[in-house]
Amino acid sequence: MKKIALSLFTIAAVLTSCSSDDDNGASGPQVNTPVTYEFSRDGNSTVSYSGQTTRIAMGEEFVTALKDNAYSEAQLDAMFAHVEGADDFLDADLNASDKSLRSKVAASQDYFSANTTDANAIKTQFDTWISDQATNVFPNWNNTASAGNAGQLQQAGGGTVRYINAKGFELNQFVAKGLIGSLMTDQILNNYLSPAVLDEASNISNNDNDIVEEGKSYTTMEHKWDEAFGYLYGAEDDATMPTLDADSFLSEYMDRVEADEDFAGIAQTVYDAFKLGRAAIVAKNYTVRDEQAEIIKENISKILAVRGVYYLQRGKEVLAEGDMANAFHQLSEGFGFVYSLQFTRQPGTNSPYFSKSEVDAFMAQISEGNGFWDITPEALDAISTAIADRFGFTVAQTIN
Repeated sequence: MKKIALSLFTIAAVLTSCSSDDDNGASGPQVNTPVTYEFSRDGNSTVSYSGQTTRIAMGEEFVTALKDNAYSEAQLDAMFAHVEGADDFLDADLNASDKSLRSKVAASQDYFSANTTDANAIKTQFDTWISDQATNVFPNWNNTASAGNAGQLQQAGGGTVRYINAKGFELNQFVAKGLIGSLMTDQILNNYLSPAVLDEASNISNNDNDIVEEGKSYTTMEHKWDEAFGYLYGAEDDATMPTLDADSFLSEYMDRVEADEDFAGIAQTVYDAFKLGRAAIVAKNYTVRDEQAEIIKENISKILAVRGVYYLQRGKEVLAEGDMANAFHQLSEGFGFVYSLQFTRQPGTNSPYFSKSEVDAFMAQISEGNGFWDITPEALDAISTAIADRFGFTVAQTIN
């Protein structure tokens, strides 16, 4: 996949008298648009998102372990819900961390602070996928899969061997793509870019007066914005010049969507919005900040939808060719993204593009009978069209 270098041609500009329909034309302080995501105070960088980099690295090790039948269910559970100091990862720095994946799944302020029922149900779904992989797929690692029986299938032409459960689900893909939504997307859109988090307690007055966190160079508001940034760019070697495809989560799939000519430019749009929103915080212009947050919410949400429809359609095509292993792999990626649609955010609202109940209905539909073994092209087209219509693109635009 061709790497997309961002900000190479971005020209610094000045945004003045920024207004919106919501502020009755009131203008805020001038905001200087930076060329790159670099901010400093008294000669020290104020950008920090190490926790996000850590969780991305944990996610990489975790999803890799889901494809290794030497792991036990207890080991996988421990990787998912890491406790500081536990020897869960190959990377000693990850073991020493107090971060975990499970604690941030379905944990955003806007969606789940007052909805612990759904949050717990989503965490339980991940626990169930992990358990199914360890107790049903792993023990049948060397058996040939069939409808109702877990095991392995090899892609046509001596291709990759896929390991699936009794319904044909490649569970490591459900988990990996589910994390893109429930962890990365939810934390970016519904937590760190939320005014409820950015403006919490004394954050506005502290930011207005450049009061930094104890022992740090950044204000709390600056740091919250950076943490959102980190869930997308935290694995980059140089986040001031992102190339994308730096990890297996949002970075990879923004790169894939950017490479589709129907959606080209989305990567620069998101990066520019992150830069300008952060600059607006420095300038104390919260109208501009929130406008940029809305741009990010819309476009990151679109990434999940575009890739979900792409994989459903690709799976449909390969099913027709008779390559069940490849088809089930494509469909597993697709429905992992479908599951993640409940964590998207419609700009200007407090709602996802698809509710949890709508997503649960899609997942229940594919779980009927023998799952992917029974799925029809008509069902895949119907789900694909429903998603594309909701987001305002066409199914045909996702096929590249």
